[in-house]
Amino acid sequence: MFRKSFVAIISIIVILTTVGCTNKNKETINTNVENKNSVQKWNQSPLFKSSNYTMIGEKGRLGFIYDDSEVVRFYPNKTQKYMWHFWGEDYEFNGKLKVVALHENDEEQITVIEGGLGGENNGADRHAPSNMSLPKSGMWKLDAYIGDKLFGSVYVKVHK
Repeated sequence: MFRKSFVAIISIIVILTTVGCTNKNKETINTNVENKNSVQKWNQSPLFKSSNYTMIGEKGRLGFIYDDSEVVRFYPNKTQKYMWHFWGEDYEFNGKLKVVALHENDEEQITVIEGGLGGENNGADRHAPSNMSLPKSGMWKLDAYIGDKLFGSVYVKVHK
């Protein structure tokens, strides 16, 4: 009898210790992931080819004509022409285009484009000409919405 009680008590202690350690480890892992994400450095989106043009963005999803040359680079408050391109299913293109920009060190969003979408162009399913300007140097995230749904994001650097 004593032996059965002793084994039962030891088993309960081992189970509680194991469960307690496991939960603590999960909390530590979640905290580390959250901390890592909050300090994640933004990098410029990759360049890719479509038709005869070099674009920046996400190949097969969205991008705009951009080759990172002196002529087309972003500079503070310099308005430039950029042709946006979008790849997707017809139902994804219901609504107007809106591009919202966010600086890596700021929480204020600014709208840089609002307008409609054109048809196929340069191998893409839809396109939109634009004039864009960003107010200060650094990394920017450009979130492209079609209707009220986020279609994708492009990261660009504004040079000094």
